[in-house]
Amino acid sequence: MSEWVALAIAMAAACAVVVAVVVLRHRRVGTEKKADETPDVIEYITMMIGVVYAIVLGLAIAGVWEARGAAQDDVFREAQSLQEVSDRAVVYPVEVRDKIRADVDAYVSYVVDVEWKYMRDHGAISDKGTELLDKVRADVATRAPASELEAQSYQPIMDRIGQADDARNARGQNAGPTMPGVVWFGLVVGAIVTIGMLFALQIRRTPRELILAGCFSALIAFLLFMIWDFDDPFGRSVSVTTQPFTDLFPQLGLGGGD
Repeated sequence: MSEWVALAIAMAAACAVVVAVVVLRHRRVGTEKKADETPDVIEYITMMIGVVYAIVLGLAIAGVWEARGAAQDDVFREAQSLQEVSDRAVVYPVEVRDKIRADVDAYVSYVVDVEWKYMRDHGAISDKGTELLDKVRADVATRAPASELEAQSYQPIMDRIGQADDARNARGQNAGPTMPGVVWFGLVVGAIVTIGMLFALQIRRTPRELILAGCFSALIAFLLFMIWDFDDPFGRSVSVTTQPFTDLFPQLGLGGGD
């Protein structure tokens, strides 16, 4: 089932539950209570619960959005560092340069075509990808500079490989859900309490009040879905893409693991 279809079903279900509870409640009571029968203290508590929950939702959304942005930056940094390694290899003899570039291309192809799906399925980076990047490092580290130009380029190339390795490790740490379970518990319980407080206000069966209550519950369901979708930067519909690799290595004709 598509995640967007699941969202539509969840929002519709939230609306249906609220409307059904209101209707059944009034049928059971038999008469509609007036709105002014709600004590002022209940209105005040309901307002405070809504404000507190809105703050929690806002912080959760900001947190997962920031994590997704950081993950996308790490992917771009990794791809850019590898592209600079490939470009700087021009100072080496043809056979060495071609070997370095071939190993970089092999690593990039593996990341885009294989490892991206591996991260979605396992929530971690693969050992094979680590081996391919180590091979690129070994190509440079095990060769003694044969000229002054190679000696000057050696450290910058090793620095770029180190940056790619750091970005790769950061990508691995961001793979899989990042939000603690206790936060999810608070978000779900808070949603139940916030929506449940609607009934403390003694909403009636008028179309206007039912529509507002349904829209409010659907909005809560949408915001929770958005947090859930952003919580896994590499595994869900609004995920980090491999575009930096495909843009910086167009010669590989990569299809992408998005």
